[in-house]
Amino acid sequence: MTHDDFTAQTAAEFLSRFGRAADGVWSAPGRVNLIGEHTDYNEGFVLPFAIDRRTWAAVGLRDDNAARVTSTFSADEVEVELATVSAQTLDGWSAYPLGIAWALGQNGVELVEQRGFDAHIASDVPVGAGLSSSAAIECAVAIALDERWKLGIDRPTLARVGQLAENEAVGAPTGIMDQSASLLGRRDSAVFLDCRSLRSEIVDLGFADAGLEIVIIDTKVSHAHATGGYAARRASCEAGAAALGVDSLRDVSVADLDRARELLDDETFRRVRHVVTENARVLATVRALRESGPLAIGEILNDSHVSMRDDFEISVAELDLAVVAAREAGAIGARMTGGGFGGAAIALTPSHLVADVTAHVLEAFAAARFTAPEIFTVAPSDGAKREL
Repeated sequence: MTHDDFTAQTAAEFLSRFGRAADGVWSAPGRVNLIGEHTDYNEGFVLPFAIDRRTWAAVGLRDDNAARVTSTFSADEVEVELATVSAQTLDGWSAYPLGIAWALGQNGVELVEQRGFDAHIASDVPVGAGLSSSAAIECAVAIALDERWKLGIDRPTLARVGQLAENEAVGAPTGIMDQSASLLGRRDSAVFLDCRSLRSEIVDLGFADAGLEIVIIDTKVSHAHATGGYAARRASCEAGAAALGVDSLRDVSVADLDRARELLDDETFRRVRHVVTENARVLATVRALRESGPLAIGEILNDSHVSMRDDFEISVAELDLAVVAAREAGAIGARMTGGGFGGAAIALTPSHLVADVTAHVLEAFAAARFTAPEIFTVAPSDGAKREL
């Protein structure tokens, strides 16, 4: 379906479920992180871009204080009272949209004074692929409530609201990158985000002019940020920073790694080395894009994957195979993207080789007797907006 079709269908489903027309339909995109993995919660640098896969939220205010949510991906209808909603009582998929209402309350919005709302949510962002389907839900609902409740909150603050919802209501210890990309993204561009200051810059990608496309290879190995692997990596980063006497790994440079090797056990050192070198790779990528264009970033993407595979140990066999096969078929650079332990790889690929990359990856997965991946291209796109 086209995006206009999704908008119309989401509005129609709202009418069918709630017996009245929605006040409007808002959407927010998933994101691809071009480079900068597990650097966001270490106050480092990231370079994501919003994609042309989105989540739609049809929202209508009520005359009471209740919030009721439905979706196309669950038969459940969940209802809470805004005046008493808490992060601890939210569960399952509804924690994403309802967590936004709770997080707005934590940000100073008097929920007891707000009108309740009904919301129906639909999405074409793949779940579990590392493309931030969760942030797309959060950001679509956030801009809808900001508009309908007449809050006037700026987008960087809404990104922090979304992060709080994900951390506390969902229980996933993620940084602020996903929500920032979904809210701040622009067509044909990436968001260069300093996760310490939250300053952002728009960086032209130039993929189209260079004849390049981003190929997504969704391995179908599902991950869950609320489970142990992600939290364990974050704990290792915090332990490394404490041992090195800094507030966060943002304060550690590549030149400091020799000292870090002496002070840290091997596993913690490798976790730290990934974050420190990944920050350097983000800066190198931004510099290359500005000075030389996207054809110059392939090896940086490749180095990022090696670091995630060997130092941070968040890749899996399917992701490693996707990266190798894509490069064999002509991708100029490839890496896993997202939190790891499954999800998707990205391959920066000349447009005329997309079919070759797709075929070769499918053949490689079949030969390895892995589940066939879903392979598609995405385009850098605009951030969250009102659709109807």
